[in-house]
Amino acid sequence: MAIKSREKNNNQGKVAPSAAGIVKIAGIQMASGPNVSANLSEAERLIKIAADQGAKLIVLPEYFAIMGIKDTDKVKVGEAEGKGPIQQFLSSTAKKRDVWIVAGSVPLQSESKDKVYNACMVYNNQGKLVARYNKIHLFGLNLGNEKYHEESTIIPGDQVVTVDSPFGKIGLSICYDLRFPELYRAMGEVDLILVPAAFTETTGKAHWETLVRARAIENQCYVLAPAQGGYHASGRETHGDSMIVDPWGVVLDRLPRGSGVVMASMNLDYQTSLRKSLPALKHKTVFK
Repeated sequence: MAIKSREKNNNQGKVAPSAAGIVKIAGIQMASGPNVSANLSEAERLIKIAADQGAKLIVLPEYFAIMGIKDTDKVKVGEAEGKGPIQQFLSSTAKKRDVWIVAGSVPLQSESKDKVYNACMVYNNQGKLVARYNKIHLFGLNLGNEKYHEESTIIPGDQVVTVDSPFGKIGLSICYDLRFPELYRAMGEVDLILVPAAFTETTGKAHWETLVRARAIENQCYVLAPAQGGYHASGRETHGDSMIVDPWGVVLDRLPRGSGVVMASMNLDYQTSLRKSLPALKHKTVFK
């Protein structure tokens, strides 16, 4: 599959960072269930908490709107782009709270009636959709009693997506993408990487923190990784440990389990200074 790049330039819905290029960003951790309305209500509650504390960019986890009993449940609630209760909620909430909201993933209808796109969707503070990324790498795991096959219900994306924002250049990814550093290199130099996720407890306990911090260090950028964290109606257990990591690999905030908010200040002046002091991105060599 050929992977293409797409960059969105969007100057609408500007939110001015505070002095010295500092802005508050937040991640939402949930333990979503099969009821879309209940999940949206919980997301709204947590978004309000983050917005009231000054966050200007708020990111929801993967599958925030539904983690069904069966994998096919998300296909049943799949929406056409620009239509449906999930997207209406995201647009209206972003406008109401005057914040940028990133939906970790929304099930969007595809050309196949049996599959959806797992789409990360970015809304500015005017409630306008300014970017969409379809998850490229689909999770597969077979550990005997624990099996996952996302390709059975999801069509993979084929475009690397970045978006220009008031918070700098943002690279979009979802969950399993985290294991593929070449994806992030293909983004070019970004200021912030988003990794909304639903890591299993098994893989998360072993690899989550290491991978999140590695992506921050090697790309010398902030990483915001909001996750599902808890037990779900299907019997699945997700790892949680939502975190925000700075370009030096320091964990600025984290939440081990349960519903809640992680928040930190993103300082682009600090990032610029670090890149000048250690110009690793300029020293990289591309091997063919």
